[in-house]
Amino acid sequence: MKTKPKHKRKSKLPLVFVLIPILILLFVSTGYAVDLYRKATLLEEKAHQPLQRGEVSPMRAKAEEPAPDTERFSVLLMGVDDSELRQKQYGEAVRTDALLLATFNGEEHSVKLVSIPRDSYVYVPVEKKKDKINHAHAFGGVDATVETVERLLDVPVDYYVKVNFTAFMQIVDALGGVEVDVPIAITEQDSKDRPRAIKLKKGLQTLNGEEALALVRTRKMDSDMERGKRQQLVLEAIFHKALSIGSVPKYGALLEALGDNLKTNLRLQDLEAFYQFAKGRELTIEKLQLQGRNMTLDQIYYYQLDELALEEIRQSLKEHLGLTSASSSRSAS
Repeated sequence: MKTKPKHKRKSKLPLVFVLIPILILLFVSTGYAVDLYRKATLLEEKAHQPLQRGEVSPMRAKAEEPAPDTERFSVLLMGVDDSELRQKQYGEAVRTDALLLATFNGEEHSVKLVSIPRDSYVYVPVEKKKDKINHAHAFGGVDATVETVERLLDVPVDYYVKVNFTAFMQIVDALGGVEVDVPIAITEQDSKDRPRAIKLKKGLQTLNGEEALALVRTRKMDSDMERGKRQQLVLEAIFHKALSIGSVPKYGALLEALGDNLKTNLRLQDLEAFYQFAKGRELTIEKLQLQGRNMTLDQIYYYQLDELALEEIRQSLKEHLGLTSASSSRSAS
């Protein structure tokens, strides 16, 4: 796989979860077909959650592209911390900790990944005002988040995949851990917020789920830029371990691990499109980061996006999705 970085900033947690549908299809076609297909079907029953808007984004009609096809489509990845502690703090109003939009182009055999900083100051339709983008989920769940991202990036969100920190840790553990060259020694809290529970030394080592989560979450020691680099290291390690031949027997455990920790509007029959991206030619991933600056309003921190850079990314995504005309639903700056 070739990874082509662009507009580098922080990489969001749930990049790996766009791979889950690919993995299901890869191994349904192997000798493990019966058992894995059964587990995949059970996972679909638990995980499937359609959007209130229906299967097709309203922006598809505006762009004169009535539906996604197997060649060009988009997936919004959401990472949430919905642990018992967070639910006690926020109830059902859980915010997204990570947001990333992936667009797929089968003709080019390429993926564009756009990381959206959680504090981005954008128009949130469910609130009818500008706010942090991660508040959309707190006020309106998945539907409000999808609508907000569509308005921000001016492209349709065809599918979404939402996972929590538990799923992230269980995937790493189901794979038997991942090998990462840890760039700096860290001391970090664990998934239950126990301070200084995780200690990692600098250097190449195999991380379990708790350790991998600590590495991608830590942010107080340096900067968001360095945090993003650490997240990329872990996500690449997960990707390579997940697609390695030696991991085949572990996919049953991986599917079981997702359980109640995954929500998506994808169906098993939708997954052929993902499968096409996981076989054959070499896949190119281009990382796009939304640029901006720190801003404080009424003593609250926000990330103010750079409108010119944002427009460049909008156009890049439209071209990648093969959209024939632009919609007009984006928010005012």
